[in-house]
Parts: sequence; structure tokens; C-alpha cells
Amino acid sequence: MSLPTFEQIRQAPKVLLHDHLDGGLRTETIIELARETGYDKLPSTDPAELDAWFRASADSGSLERYLETFAHTVGVMQTREALVRVAAECAEDLANDGVVYAEVRYAPEQHTERGLSLDEIVQAVNEGFRLGSEGRGIRVGALLTAMRHQARSMEIAELAVRYRDVGVVGFDIAGAEAGYPPTRHIDAFEYLQRENAHFTIHAGEGFGLPSIWQAIQWCGADRLGHGVRIIDDIAVSGEDAKLGRLAAYVRDKRIPLEMCPTSNIQTGAAESIADHPIGLLRRLQFRVTVNTDNRLMSGTTVTKEFAQLVDAFGYDWDDLQWFTVNAMKSAFIPFDDRLALINGVIKPGFAQLKWRA
Repeated sequence: MSLPTFEQIRQAPKVLLHDHLDGGLRTETIIELARETGYDKLPSTDPAELDAWFRASADSGSLERYLETFAHTVGVMQTREALVRVAAECAEDLANDGVVYAEVRYAPEQHTERGLSLDEIVQAVNEGFRLGSEGRGIRVGALLTAMRHQARSMEIAELAVRYRDVGVVGFDIAGAEAGYPPTRHIDAFEYLQRENAHFTIHAGEGFGLPSIWQAIQWCGADRLGHGVRIIDDIAVSGEDAKLGRLAAYVRDKRIPLEMCPTSNIQTGAAESIADHPIGLLRRLQFRVTVNTDNRLMSGTTVTKEFAQLVDAFGYDWDDLQWFTVNAMKSAFIPFDDRLALINGVIKPGFAQLKWRA
């Protein structure tokens, strides 16, 4: 059987757990929203030039330049109309890429510059996801993110619980790991646990094993955003691998790893796709999932991420289905809903593609 092609992968039913709303705008939309809202800081108003600028900035190796890209996307996402449009286009783009379930995250506190309340922001994004999903065979849930260098995590956690039955499926913290451990927000995580709410934590990308350990053992994270540095707790000798206690715990407990290969290379967490820890972690049967992180900055899609893994590791349809089912099992929606998508959409979709191949 031949390996999956790019077009075949695009047709496969896929699941996305780690995608930032402000990292996936269309460049044409950024330019139009800047003009409509009076935002005058874009480096270019030519779509091709702006697109190239985002890619070059993300690949520059400069954290300051990389973060500047988000200043521009967030800068044009300060009105209700802009948020509805961006969220709707996000759902449309993911559906066009064959994604059947997605959890898209954003930080409400970053969209208040023009007077929107946190509730108005959540309502606008929910409306956009609803509009963009209609009739496209995709379900999109929101993850509300608190910035780890700020002090609004409890407020955002309460917001996530308030809207958990109307579009929001969980909570997240993001931002620089070094110097801002997840334990700074322990009150928010304890509140979420008391409310039986789901949450993931960015950990083990820009910082090492202590970040992962705190996210799991102190904060009780359901999933790890990235988690790529768990590789530091695995000693490899030829084909043999010895897991340290933290790595063994993560694997034994089936804690999902939201890995984003292209983004991990841009941030220096991996040297190349071929060298990415995902290859070893998949072989060792960790609960690995494949994600985009920031589709605009990384110039990527879920299809492209999978295609790169096929090229680097020779993955076949069974491997891609394994990653996809992992992701669907790890989603923050009810068990019955997850099972319905796995048995009613994902497995039949892959079976049909494998039969054609």
C-alpha cells in the first residue's frame, strides 16, 4: 500500500486540539480589518508581502519579532464584528482542510482595547464559530486562555465555566514559561477542578521538565500544550529507550501531548521534522496528537503537518488514524460525543481512504 498523499490526507477526517485564533487569520482579512478599524501599524498592506512578512518573522529566530506578529493580529481583533468574522473564517478554513472537530483557543483579555467586555468577546467568537461551522461538517469549541504573565486567570476561569455549555469547552494558560510557572495560577486551577471543568496548560515547550511536572502534579492539567520537552526524561540507546519517572507517569496516565511540529521548530524546541521527538513518542505509545498552533505564522494546516510526518517517518494510514483517534479521545466534549465522532465519522472516513489506496 502506498503512503498517503497530501490530497488524500486533506480528505481525511482530522481533529485539532491546539490552534490559536489570533494565529490563524487570513492576510487579506488582516488588511481589510486594519482599514475598517483604523489600525495603521501593519508592515505592509499588500497581501503577498504581508504573508511573507509573517512567515519570515516566525522563522527569524527572534522571539521579539515573532511576538510582534501577534501584536498585529490582535490589533485588528478589537471589535465585535472583527471577532465574529475571524472566528467564522477560522471554522471555514479548518473545515476546508478536512477537520471535523477543533478546539480553538484565544485570550479574551487581549481583545478589550476598544471597550468590549469579556462576555461580549466570548459571545462574538462563539457566534463566529457557529456561523462558520454551519453545514460544513465541523464542530468547533473554544478554549479560553489566560496569559501567564498577567493576573486575570481566575476571572478567565470563571468565564470559561460560565460559558461551558454554550460554546466554550475548556481553559488554558499561555505565554512565556520561564519565570511564569503555572503554579502562579493555582487558585484558578483549583477552582476549575471544583467545578469539574477541563483545562490544558502550555508546558514543556520553552521550558523543561519542571514546567511539565508543575502542570501535572501541582495544577492537575488534563492535557499538555506541546509537552515536547518530555523527551528530556527519556534516555535513548539505539532502539532501546528508558523512561524517567515523569515520562513514565505521563505515558501511564495517558496524558495527551498537544504537539505542533512546525511551530516547535520555529521556537527552537526541535531542530527539524525528522528530529522531532514525536517520532520517538509515537513509537513509545505516548498519547500524542498533531496540531497547528499558529496556522498563519507557520504557514501550515493539519494536512501539511501530517504530510510532513509521512515524509519524515513513513507513516501510513494506520498511523494517521492513530494520531486522530488520540486527539478525539482527548477532546473536552462529553464521552458520547467523542465516541460518536470516532465511530461514526473518523474510523469510517479512514477506512474508505485506505480502501481507495
